[in-house]
Amino acid sequence: MTLSKLTKASLIVGLTTSSLIFATSVSATDPSSDTSLNKVVNAGQQINHSAAKSQQKVNTLTDQAQTKLQQFHVVTKEVDGLSVYNQQMQAQLDSQMTELAQLAKSMEEVSVIERQISPLMARMISTLDTFVTLDVPFLPSERTKRVEDLKTMMNRADIAVSEKFRRVLEAYQIEVDYGRTIEAYSGILPIDGKKMDVDFLRIGRVSLVYQTRDGSRLGEWKQSSGGRGQWQSLSQDYRLGINKALRIARKQLAPDLILVPISGVPVSTNETSTQAE
Repeated sequence: MTLSKLTKASLIVGLTTSSLIFATSVSATDPSSDTSLNKVVNAGQQINHSAAKSQQKVNTLTDQAQTKLQQFHVVTKEVDGLSVYNQQMQAQLDSQMTELAQLAKSMEEVSVIERQISPLMARMISTLDTFVTLDVPFLPSERTKRVEDLKTMMNRADIAVSEKFRRVLEAYQIEVDYGRTIEAYSGILPIDGKKMDVDFLRIGRVSLVYQTRDGSRLGEWKQSSGGRGQWQSLSQDYRLGINKALRIARKQLAPDLILVPISGVPVSTNETSTQAE
């Protein structure tokens, strides 16, 4: 059983007092016992000193034990935290190894796709070139240059395959957009052997007409079933409708119904009313 510090001190004081009382009583009955009394007192003092030193050692050992116990609890908590951390790191490491394996597989597949994508792009550019040649001849210089730039790009080593494919798709998207927009632009057109400055009006791919700057001559592109076509003169009856459509295309008027000829339709039925957007 462990005694408290106060109890131990009281016990030591009590033992010392009892020794003194015993020594005093002996001294009173026997005067010759002074020497024995001194010995008893010295012995009591030594006992008290030894007890104090022992108590100090006990206190020191107790404090050290408490300190070690607290350190043990702290280290135990750190070990538990490190164990959880190691489990999380191991899970992340496993996930990264799986991702590395997937990336390696993807890189192998990319090499295969890259070998297949270049011939595909070459065929797409060739198809686009043929399409522009056989299509309604609006913006001929711009569209031809776009195709030629794609052909030049395919021979360049400083452009990534992904960028090449993006530009080819972009060219296709531009051609698709032509089919659903209305546009007015100026250009030079040979008419009766003379180069004349005219305004072109394109409505999707269904109608391409021109009007000279003075408005004296009108014409339309007649597309044939074989992909060939030619310019034909239009009656002045279309003049107001074409002027209105040109202003709508230039954002000078709000969208409205307009009367325009449709390319590739017989002359007797080549008029239609359409919404300009």
